[in-house]
Amino acid sequence: MSTLTEILRTPAHSVNGRQLAYLGLLTSVLVNIVVLNLFVEFADKVVIDSFTISIFTAVLLSAMLYVITRFEHRISHFFFEEHEGTAWRIGGVLAVWGILFGSKFVILEAVDIVFGDHVELGKLIEVILIVVVMLVAKALVAKGFKALGDRPTGVPA
Repeated sequence: MSTLTEILRTPAHSVNGRQLAYLGLLTSVLVNIVVLNLFVEFADKVVIDSFTISIFTAVLLSAMLYVITRFEHRISHFFFEEHEGTAWRIGGVLAVWGILFGSKFVILEAVDIVFGDHVELGKLIEVILIVVVMLVAKALVAKGFKALGDRPTGVPA
């Protein structure tokens, strides 16, 4: 059985869109697992009954954050790129803010419906912090990945 590194180093191997989506989703879930469990360890109001439940919570949050950010990007594009004028800009700011703020309540409710008493993400401020830290952590991972690709060919790994 080959490791992912061995597969990607094979000269004839090319990576397709499904493989990239899979790696992106896997990375997102793993980052979210780490972030969630750090919050469980260091924030008293964040409680998850088991590591297994934290994995399922990370998967749910990854899916929700993906949908929310896609929706926010579409709304942002509609207001800021498809229309001009001050009224459209103000409407765009209010719409994007509403989505970003309101989505935290949706996240809290979805986690409560799916996991009940097994997961407590705290109050609104903790959920906002969890989501922000997840997004920043994923951005840092993406930045590190991109930086590794900027090296000239022939440099040993």
